[in-house]
Amino acid sequence: MAGRPRHPHPAVERAVRRAEQQLWRVIPSRGHAWARLLCPARDRSGCALSVWSTPARPEAHAGDILRRVGDCPHRSPEGGPPP
Repeated sequence: MAGRPRHPHPAVERAVRRAEQQLWRVIPSRGHAWARLLCPARDRSGCALSVWSTPARPEAHAGDILRRVGDCPHRSPEGGPPP
């Protein structure tokens, strides 16, 4: 997380931090997407999602991020990195 800019909405920032704890990578971007999240799988089959800079419903967007991170098939059953 060092050196990464913080998301302006606290709920979304907490969701991004949670994704980082699950070894997702945060790739900053410009425009409406604040960043791109990439799952621990480092190939084309990996999951990816956009983190919007100004979502209409920030709490719902944070919940979507947490759900997608939790549903990622590339993590171990214990929630850690892939086997």
